[in-house]
Amino acid sequence: MAGNNSPVICVVIARTRHKMMQAEIEQAAKQGAKMIELRLDFLAKPPDYKRLLANKHCPLIATVRRPADGGRFAGTEEERLMLLRQAVVAGFDWVDLETDIIDRVPRFGKVKRIVSYHNLREVPTNLDEIYKHMCEQDADVVKLSVTAQHPTDNLRVFSYFKDAPKPTIAHCMGDMGICSRVLAGKFGSPFTYGALNKERTVAPGILSFAELKKIYHFEETNPATEVYGVIGDPVGHSLSPLLHNMAFRHHGINAVYIPFRVPRGDLATFLKKFEQLPVRGYSVTLPHKEEAAHLAAWKDEAVELTGAANTLIRSPAGWRAYNTDAQASIDSLEANMLPIADGTQIPISSLTVLILGAGGVARAIAYMLQKRGANLLIANRTGERAQKLAQEVGCRIVDWQARHSVLCDVVINCTSVGMHPNVDESPVHSSFLTLGLTVFDTVYTPETTLLIREAHERGCNFLTGVDMFVRQAALQFKLFTGLDAPLDASFELVRKVLSPVNLGQDDTRI
Repeated sequence: MAGNNSPVICVVIARTRHKMMQAEIEQAAKQGAKMIELRLDFLAKPPDYKRLLANKHCPLIATVRRPADGGRFAGTEEERLMLLRQAVVAGFDWVDLETDIIDRVPRFGKVKRIVSYHNLREVPTNLDEIYKHMCEQDADVVKLSVTAQHPTDNLRVFSYFKDAPKPTIAHCMGDMGICSRVLAGKFGSPFTYGALNKERTVAPGILSFAELKKIYHFEETNPATEVYGVIGDPVGHSLSPLLHNMAFRHHGINAVYIPFRVPRGDLATFLKKFEQLPVRGYSVTLPHKEEAAHLAAWKDEAVELTGAANTLIRSPAGWRAYNTDAQASIDSLEANMLPIADGTQIPISSLTVLILGAGGVARAIAYMLQKRGANLLIANRTGERAQKLAQEVGCRIVDWQARHSVLCDVVINCTSVGMHPNVDESPVHSSFLTLGLTVFDTVYTPETTLLIREAHERGCNFLTGVDMFVRQAALQFKLFTGLDAPLDASFELVRKVLSPVNLGQDDTRI
């Protein structure tokens, strides 16, 4: 491994051809890999160990995984055992052997051994017994790879790091287990696994080497690393980890921010159970914003007004709830409104604003605009929801079919219309976008929606969802740390990731 106590990212390479596996070994070495696992079960032909070991830049693990454990080896068990024995003799530094077959592959020379257990269905009730037995087997590292059915399953695997009789790797597979892969280094795991290319399915929920290295800085985590995260379902494609982890690095803070997938209805249990980590603060996204507000011991004014929280901060008295969406929307609007002739800012109170949508984002924006004295109108495809929000805020509604007849200074899209993958849709007809109108689209995937493109073409002033997203994250970071997030760097990072060149590509762009 690395020769010190720092955790290491083991890069997993799984290709069907020797030539491609060799090329990826070179690629991983250039990217700074300190350890590589070769998934020999992926090879279409029997492994040529001489070719694979010809340019060894770092320790290599030989793995021949059977289908029951998530592998692809199609031969007999005796053929698999023969390949593993040959790999040991050939010159690999490590060999991965499942707990039920490790006794059939004897030690050889200085080759180190991982004894592994994989369960693609669950975290079994008898995992304690399985782990105890594995620790008694002839191995240098014990590896548990099980499947999370609930967020708290991650806490179960974390328990094996405490007072571990042997160096232990333990994580949950699946998108619910991502936090266990990132936090393994904090709890003492000697290494975690990262795919060289995440797009190739190596294991459920596995992160890429680039993500672990450049976003989560896994190899720099230690027991003192503080934990923050974003709660949602789904949450895997959130860009919040990019921004917050970059901001931590900018300020030299030993902290990591990770995604937690928490199904609807499980938030209270999750918050209670994960106190043992502890997590110091959370961003909260759909579908948990209303429940987060309900569970909090203290609420800021925006949460009291909107009934929704997008930020939770731990305190001795319980969770403190904040809504930074509301303030970010006003900050974005004021930062992007065109000044009047004498150079002064147009006051919000003088604006007529049409809000499209009646969901959580619309509610946060509506309350802030109403508080600032704007003349507010709300249109929504479901009229009942528009009526409900208008009554709460104290403003007028416009029938969805009549939205194009409204005379306004600003139109704000708070619907999902135009969001990826429905990028050819717009919530208003292009004829509505007249010179002098300010168009604010809260959608940020993609940043340049059809609405924004047409607003630009017709000479409107416009701002995108990236502006609000970055500003709400910056306000959260301030609540987390008391420090200012690097706004310019945050805008640049998000726009780089969301650019048409990068959108949908592999994560080497990070």
